[in-house]
Amino acid sequence: MTSLSELARLDAVAQAELCKRGEVTAAELWAACQARISALNPLLRAVIELGHEPASSAPPGPLSGVPFLLKDASPWPGLRWSLGARLFAQRVTQQQTDYGKRLVESGLVCAGKTALSEFGLLASTETLLEGATHNPWALSRSPMGSSGGSAAAVAAGMVPLAHANDGGGSIRVPASACGLFGFKPSRGRTVVANRSGSDFADMTSEHCLSRSVRDSALFLSLTEDLTQGDSVGFVREPIKSALRVGAWTKTLSREEPSQEVRLAHENAVALLRDLGHQVEEVEGPLLDFERLGEAFYLVAGAAVSNVIETIDRTRREPVQQTELEPFTWSLVELLEERGPDALSSARTTIAAAVATYRAFTQRFDVVLTPVSADEPPPLGWLSPLLPRDVLLARTARALGYTPIQNIAGCPAMSVPLFWTSAGLPLGAHLAAARGRDALLLGLAYQLERARPWQQRWAPVSIVALDL
Repeated sequence: MTSLSELARLDAVAQAELCKRGEVTAAELWAACQARISALNPLLRAVIELGHEPASSAPPGPLSGVPFLLKDASPWPGLRWSLGARLFAQRVTQQQTDYGKRLVESGLVCAGKTALSEFGLLASTETLLEGATHNPWALSRSPMGSSGGSAAAVAAGMVPLAHANDGGGSIRVPASACGLFGFKPSRGRTVVANRSGSDFADMTSEHCLSRSVRDSALFLSLTEDLTQGDSVGFVREPIKSALRVGAWTKTLSREEPSQEVRLAHENAVALLRDLGHQVEEVEGPLLDFERLGEAFYLVAGAAVSNVIETIDRTRREPVQQTELEPFTWSLVELLEERGPDALSSARTTIAAAVATYRAFTQRFDVVLTPVSADEPPPLGWLSPLLPRDVLLARTARALGYTPIQNIAGCPAMSVPLFWTSAGLPLGAHLAAARGRDALLLGLAYQLERARPWQQRWAPVSIVALDL
């Protein structure tokens, strides 16, 4: 390997195979990764903390020696753990989660941590702590969020894959915006990465962003909780059977997407039909979006309120307004405004929405929608400084299709199948019933084989710049 771009073209599985055959060492993989981050991160601002150089070779595992990045939503020993918030700007932890232990056992090497929106609450990765992360496909655009740092880093070729998590679309929406494969596992599919015990944490799935389906499938098999019933294992092959697919375009708030997004959706429908699947275009489930949207943010507000109460108990001075972003504070205020029964009422609303969604989708193997109602927006469109009502209205389109799978615990994925006339990627969003992760991954392999995307690189990437 004579250039950074040659290694960057390889997915994690291919890099691990090179290392196993002795064609490259783990130390060389690490050095090349650090050089790629050094070259592009000043422009993209995706990585907020560099990892410590490994003292010895990585443990023997299927991904031994391969560098990856960890979203700053999770702790990693010896690294800062800020959650994107000024409140935790100086916090360094020695904590390791069960999830992190699985990554270490796989042989992955943590090359650093990636930016996220504060507490993962907003759909764009721009914070008062770290500034804005830029989309490698268009620097004036957002890579979306909350896993925008991980998405930008993988799209730019800094690493072959990066950890991410998804509480309302935070894997799938950045995957769509950055031309990557983004899979959200079923609730309970993986080992524990967050012991907070909040409703919001329960809705959040841990996984990764990758350029290849096999990287994602292997990553899932390495982090799977084998005590929770039927295991998925390492899914390796495309599905062979025809599926019943329900497709619709209206968002949860019953709005239609932009023309480019509609074209992307129609393109995905046509591809599925060409592959032999039976696609039925329907209106989509009729949900009480106003109540459901508020319930979702009340759950998020309760999680933030718990953090504030914990900090207030452990230090002399209570959490100050300047330590959290205005939007984050506004969710705590919303919870207080709705009174002591707010969280109980939110749970009832969520349960009703789940029942409606499951009843509507049960006759389909898979459902297809857009990932987001619009193309990736300009940076600032989802700024945490905007008023809550403005942000909630804009978020209703940015996360127009994805939160219901978190609420229902279903697996879902964004598959990079379409690029707009301006060269911006748009993913196709596919979801299945809870527990049918293997079905979705098999479909992803089939789509990847029919419409390969791995050689499409963002203009601001190691490969496109041929560094």
